[in-house]
Amino acid sequence: MKWKAALEDYKHYLKIERGLADNSIKNYSWDIEKLTLFLDENNLDVTPEKISKETVQQFIYEVAKSVNPRSQARIISGLKSFFNYLVFEDYRTDNPMDLIDSPKIGRKLPDTLSEDEINELIGSIDL
Repeated sequence: MKWKAALEDYKHYLKIERGLADNSIKNYSWDIEKLTLFLDENNLDVTPEKISKETVQQFIYEVAKSVNPRSQARIISGLKSFFNYLVFEDYRTDNPMDLIDSPKIGRKLPDTLSEDEINELIGSIDL
């Protein structure tokens, strides 16, 4: 199976089986397209069924150099989903993404009001 055919089948799966929105499908597809671009740029001629864990790890390492941790996590999630689909459809027996963890994403604390802003807010109440 070629990458283009696998991606088209995967898009249909996302739309019909999982009921995802078009934007979600585009994002998942873009993750797979990034992987295929990486393979082309490095003259790696592998199919979705035969791609190795090492090749996927090389791709993730290259991606990590240029995108933030949140984007890395999204790409890894998209690839895990794609390879899980291939396992589900019996194109593969294993998922090369199984041992790859997403980067930890820090949580941003919400903005808070200062003491002066709180006092001003309370003082503006018309009694």
